[in-house]
Order: sequence, then structure tokens, then C-alpha cells
Amino acid sequence: MSNTTKPRVILLNGSPHNEGTTYRALREVADTLIAEGVDAEIIHVGHLNVRGCMGCYACGKLKKCVHDDIVNEIAEKFKEADGLIIGSPVFYASPNGAFLALLDRLFYSSRFDKTMKVGASVVAARRGGCTASFDVLNKYFTISDMPIVSARYWNQVHGNNAEDAERDLEGLHTMRGLGKNMAFLIKCIRLGKEQLPPIERESKVYTNFIRKEN
Repeated sequence: MSNTTKPRVILLNGSPHNEGTTYRALREVADTLIAEGVDAEIIHVGHLNVRGCMGCYACGKLKKCVHDDIVNEIAEKFKEADGLIIGSPVFYASPNGAFLALLDRLFYSSRFDKTMKVGASVVAARRGGCTASFDVLNKYFTISDMPIVSARYWNQVHGNNAEDAERDLEGLHTMRGLGKNMAFLIKCIRLGKEQLPPIERESKVYTNFIRKEN
């Protein structure tokens, strides 16, 4: 996207609850981004009945998912954004399964270059499973040439609902730190793109671990 436009981040709320603990965490990050001069949009997706990837590979030709639903809508916003934050509640020490189905399709079917788009994940739980879920979500970025933004603690907020989350002062403090770090990194990358040559890419190399004997 053009460096003359205002930086923009989209935040995906992967919770079935529109304004629960996950939303409260994302809202803290979004408000901080806005205060730092970055546009921020929270999109609620965790309540949607989104099917998983079928492995049909049609997106290779279409440049979008063959199922024309919310995934393709988000992909267009993602393409124009400087950063993406994905937030999920913890279910059985893992992110919301429906949200993971959406993310699988979003990252696989969107064939635009994600290099140096900034990513971050946020997790929310009543009690345990945050770091396991955090690890799962971050893998979408590490396979996409996307720098991950950190904070002074893992990006997690605790509470059974939004009201409980208000009492997790350290968690909300972490969200504000995440927002400030993301805004700073986005601005640094924009400056770098203006002053440095683009990253040279080698052609993709695929190695299969099981080969048919001759």
C-alpha cells in the first residue's frame, strides 16, 4: 500500500461473543493504535459458521477462496492493511476451532505478498491454556514473512467475561504495550521501504520428505 496513506490495522475477534473478554482485549489494543495515529478496525468473526479448507487448490487460479464468503472479504482488507491482529478465546487449551478454519483459508487462499505486514495474536481465557493458544496463532505469521509484535508479557487477558477482564490490570497494560509497539514497528517499516531497496526473493523451493523409489 502507498506510504502516503494512513497506517491501518485490522483486528479479528475470533470469539463467539461479540463483546466478551477477547473483544475487551482487542479494544484496548485498537484504542492505543488509534491514539498512536493508526486506523484500527475490529471485525467480529468468531460467531460465523465458516467451513474449513477443502484442499481443492482452486485459489491458485482464482487468487481467492472458492467459497465466496467472509474470508474473501477479510482478504481484501488484509491486502490493504499494514498489520493484522488475531484474537481468540481459549477452548480446550487451543483457539476457537471455527476461527482456526477461517484463518486456514484466509492465509492459504490469499495469494498476495504478506512480507513485512505486521502481525500479532491475542488470547483470552478464564484460567489456563493461553500460551498454547498463543503459539498456535503465531504460526500463521511465521510462515508468511510477517514480523510478530511482542509486548512486555505474552499477549493474554484473563476473565470469564468483559467485566472480569477489567480487573486484569496487567493484561490490559500488556494490550496497550502491544498497541504502541505495533504502531512503532509499522511506522519503522514504512520508513524503511522509503529508504531501502526491496527484499530480494529467491524462487520457492519445495522438498517432499517421502519420495517414490525409482
